Amino acid sequence: MMFGIRKRIQDHLVERRIRRTRLVTKYGQCNIEFGNVKCGNQFAFLVDFWTTFVEFRWRFVLFFFTVSFTLSWFIFGLLWFWIARSNGDLTWQNPSKGHKYCVENVSDLITAFLFSMETQTSIGYGIRVITPHCSGAVTLIITQFLIGSIINCFMCGIILAKISIPKKRAKTITFSQTAVICPKKDFLCLMIRVANLRKTLMIGSQIYGKLLRTTNKPNGETIIMDQVNIEFMVDAGKDNLFFVCPLTLYHVIDKTSPFFEMAVDTLHKQEFELVVFLDGTAETTSSACQVRTSFIPQEIMWGYSFLPIISRSKEGKYRVNFSNFSKVVPVATAHCSYCFHNMKGHHLHSINGIDNWEFEANDNLEQPNMTKL
Repeated sequence: MMFGIRKRIQDHLVERRIRRTRLVTKYGQCNIEFGNVKCGNQFAFLVDFWTTFVEFRWRFVLFFFTVSFTLSWFIFGLLWFWIARSNGDLTWQNPSKGHKYCVENVSDLITAFLFSMETQTSIGYGIRVITPHCSGAVTLIITQFLIGSIINCFMCGIILAKISIPKKRAKTITFSQTAVICPKKDFLCLMIRVANLRKTLMIGSQIYGKLLRTTNKPNGETIIMDQVNIEFMVDAGKDNLFFVCPLTLYHVIDKTSPFFEMAVDTLHKQEFELVVFLDGTAETTSSACQVRTSFIPQEIMWGYSFLPIISRSKEGKYRVNFSNFSKVVPVATAHCSYCFHNMKGHHLHSINGIDNWEFEANDNLEQPNMTKL
């Protein structure tokens, strides 16, 4: 009895590990770590500082935004304070009545900081004003203006680049939570669904997949992340998808498919990950983006098919019901690919199909005009 309980616990832990250990999450993030990277290679991130800043999280970008401006104001405030102190403009230095100031009304560190901020932000309240009596002050204000302009351009560019980053467009493209295996047009197919939540199209959309698994070769070599190409297509082909409505993509399971040797009772015992990619160009911004998701064996349902989601109303408008986007229904399916292809009659096809409850028939009351010869 204790042996049975221990085995159940081990099986549960193995199943839990398989579910959580995946290279690509359902939302497209890659779950991978880089270790023992040489220090020299890490300097490459500093050389490509623009990409490094764009890839920072928003909290760090806002932190650098605040620090860069505040620190530059403070540093130039110290320089203005040093110029005022060198010229004897400070209050505690008791300047005489005819004293020629470098900057008027800069009498301490606080007023020097305020003058620095007003200069760099082009506020110009008119109380603190630079005079032409100090050449060093004129040089410093030109230097501060140039450095301040560089900081403004850099930080504004970073924020605009993060706002318009292509992967934000990818968040409006969604995949079904599960994949299904069922017959389709006399073929056994693995099918997934993908939808574009925006009305603007993805131009030149292409979809493909990679099956990741550990492979042991006859010579004893073990390939941890062996990649096998998985071709997906729709009824009209596999290139340049017309992505105006949700599409059901399918992969034909034939003898060349890695799913051919799997069966309904062995599928969930396999260790692999199916990563699906969709590449396209956003119609609005003309920026290329890629959407990724993955399916593990526990997320592939054998003997199920997706419910219909596209219908047409009496007014002639097409309608998409996203409540059925990931819903499935059982269908008659062979328990293995070999049986499907080699044992006729081993599987049963449903002749009734699946009712589309969203469909409303159009009553055509007018008879078409017919010409008799």
